[in-house]
Amino acid sequence: MEEIDLVYLWVDGSDPQWIAKHNALTASGTAFRDADCKGRYADSGELKFSLRSVEKYAPWIHRIFIVTDNQIPSWLDVSNPKVQIVDHTAIMPAESLPCFNSRIIEHHLHNIPGLSEKFIYANDDMLLNKPVSPSSFFAEDGLPIMRFNRRICRKFTLFFKEKVMHRRPSTYLKAISNSAGLVEAKYGVFYGGKTHHNMDAYLKSTYAYARETFKAEIDATLQNHERSDKDIQRNLYNYVAVAEGKAHLKYVTSRTSFRFHIEKAGHYAKLARYNPTFFCMNDSQYCNDNDRRRAAEFLASKFPDKSKFEK
Repeated sequence: MEEIDLVYLWVDGSDPQWIAKHNALTASGTAFRDADCKGRYADSGELKFSLRSVEKYAPWIHRIFIVTDNQIPSWLDVSNPKVQIVDHTAIMPAESLPCFNSRIIEHHLHNIPGLSEKFIYANDDMLLNKPVSPSSFFAEDGLPIMRFNRRICRKFTLFFKEKVMHRRPSTYLKAISNSAGLVEAKYGVFYGGKTHHNMDAYLKSTYAYARETFKAEIDATLQNHERSDKDIQRNLYNYVAVAEGKAHLKYVTSRTSFRFHIEKAGHYAKLARYNPTFFCMNDSQYCNDNDRRRAAEFLASKFPDKSKFEK
């Protein structure tokens, strides 16, 4: 079987050294904004439970790379040959460091030393809920399956909200629009859908091709140490792969991939009802520490058994 690696981004926002580095750069202290809120960096143990889900439902994964900023999870068994910590300095240019913007980090995933041609990318809060196989991510022809949420008339909706209703789009939506706009200008196709906010499959060669194709535009954002409206979101790599015929587009529903907002108590019942293959325990500026504790307790009950990745 061809090797398929898994890449995570991970950060512990409670680390005093990390906090000092963050505050020195942003001068924001603890007054996090929407684009730089506590939920972007809070660690509630999601990675540990995501790895438990991977061991349970995707034991065929070859290697696991955890991209961090000079940090190692205290519970992680770094002697496990299947896991490797990758520091930002190993894949990113000096001008981008220190980096508190995941969009910038994502532009450099293909630089991970030893990364396989086929790889899966995930945030630490993305988990599996059912068994998956390599064919869940890569089709018989070897091309990745790109899972999108369907967004009908997306361009018109964004235009209407911003220009007519005068509602400023979030930095998240703005960055996705930037990606879609670049791809539309080159390929003549506007992709209104966006990735399903869970584990995504890529070919390293196509990823590198997209990065080089839009090198000038991406390089202009590399000093955005915090999230910015000018960022180019990772959807760019998905859009390019589909436009180049190097991927298979598949739309999802909540019964396939569920984005769980941890501040919404009703989402626990929805997760049980939908019973999706993928789910994400999404933290944000709307969450508080009680929400995070409840989510951690839920994950501990759902995945109670230690994985071989833990001490």
